[in-house]
Amino acid sequence: MNSDTILERLMTLHPKIIDLTLDRMTRLLDLLGSPEKALPPVIHIAGTNGKGSTQAMIRAGLEASGDICHAYTSPHLARFHERIFLAGKTIAEQDLANYLSKCEKVNGKISITYFEITTCAALLAFSQNKADYTLLEVGLGGRLDATNVIEDPKITVITPISIDHQQYLGNTLSEIAFEKAGILKRNCFAIIGPQEDEALNVIEARALEVGATCKIYGQHWHVWEENGRLIFQDENGLLDLPLPKLIGAHQVQNAGIALATLRYLGKDSSSYDGAMLNADWPARMQKLKNGPLITLAPDAEIWLDGGHNKAAGHALSEAISRLQSRKLFLIVGMLNTKDVMGYMQPLLNKSSDLYGVSIPGEAATMSAQETVDIAKDVGFKAIVSENVESAIKDIVKYDHNARILICGSLYLAGNILKENF
Repeated sequence: MNSDTILERLMTLHPKIIDLTLDRMTRLLDLLGSPEKALPPVIHIAGTNGKGSTQAMIRAGLEASGDICHAYTSPHLARFHERIFLAGKTIAEQDLANYLSKCEKVNGKISITYFEITTCAALLAFSQNKADYTLLEVGLGGRLDATNVIEDPKITVITPISIDHQQYLGNTLSEIAFEKAGILKRNCFAIIGPQEDEALNVIEARALEVGATCKIYGQHWHVWEENGRLIFQDENGLLDLPLPKLIGAHQVQNAGIALATLRYLGKDSSSYDGAMLNADWPARMQKLKNGPLITLAPDAEIWLDGGHNKAAGHALSEAISRLQSRKLFLIVGMLNTKDVMGYMQPLLNKSSDLYGVSIPGEAATMSAQETVDIAKDVGFKAIVSENVESAIKDIVKYDHNARILICGSLYLAGNILKENF
C-alpha cells in the first residue's frame, strides 16, 4: 500500500479539516504506546510568520555542528513526505507508508483529523529512530495544536505573531497570541522573536503563569543588519556573521531567533555559520531554475513565494527591494479565507502589473476574477489569466526580460513546485 492511498483514506476520518482539540491526539498516542514521551530533545516552534524559515535555520545550524535532526513541518508543497524529516533526510516512501498504516490500524474508524493522525505518524517515526534533536513546527495556533502534546520540550520558540486564521484563533492580536503562547510549558526555556506589545504582553503573562524562562528580542538579545553583515548580540557577546541565505529583513529577524536558540543549546561558530549559509526553505523568495516555466521564459527571472497575509506582504515587498532593479510583474492566486487586500497593498509600490489566477484543485481558491477585482481596488493594473503559464506567456510578450513573482499562497506555490524545481 502506498502512502497516497493511505492518506486519502485518512482524509475521511473526520468531517472537518481543522478541529482544534487535543483529546483525539492523546487517545491515539496512548494506544500507540506514547511515542511523544520517547522523542529526542524537542524544539517546539510556534508563531504566525517565519516558523518554517526559523526551523530551517536552526536545523542547518545543528547539522553544521554534527547533530542529527528529526523535523516536522506543514503544509507540504509538492509531496506529503516533505512534512517529515527523519534523521537527516526526507522520510522514505516505505517508511511513511508503514507509520501511516500502523496509525490507521490502531485508530480504526474512530474520528480524528488528517493533521492529527499524520502528526501521530510523525511522532511515532521520530520515537523509533535515533537523532539528537526533534524540531516540531506548530500547524495552527499552539495551545490546541496537535503538536502540543509534548510535556517537557527542551526549548520553545515563538516567532512574530500577526493577524491570521481568525476563524480559528480569534480576531484580535491578543487572542491569537494567547493561542500561540499555549506552547509555553512549566519551567521550560523559551526564545521569543520580535513581537508587537499587545502580543508580547500576553506571552509574558503566560510565561509568568507557568514559570517559563523567556529570552526576548529587544530585551535579552538583539539582531540587526550592518554593512552587509548580520550582527547578533546577547549576554554572551557579539556575533558578526554573513547575512542569511534566505532573502529579506524578516529573514534577519528569523536568523536572530535561530541564533538565540543555538546559543542556548551551547553551539559554536560552525553552527552559527551553518544556520546562515546552509538553510533552504522552498517557496520563500525562491528563484526558480528549472522546469517548464523557465522554458517558457528563458530570459526572465521567475520567483516564487508562498506568503499569504498582511505581514507577509510587507516582508515580501522589502525582500523585493533587495534585488537589482528590473521591471516586476505579479502573478497572484489566493484563498478566500485570507486578507487579500491587506496582502496586496504593500506590494503596490513594487509593481503596478498584476495577473490574477485561481489555484488549481483548491475548493477555497479565489477566482481569478475575484482576485483581479480586489487588485484593481488596491490600485493595480490587473488582468485575469487562465493559469500561471498563460500569464507568463502574456508577460514575456510584453517584456521578455521581466522579473516575474508568483505569489499569494503556499498551495499555489506547491502546485508550481510539482513541475518546476
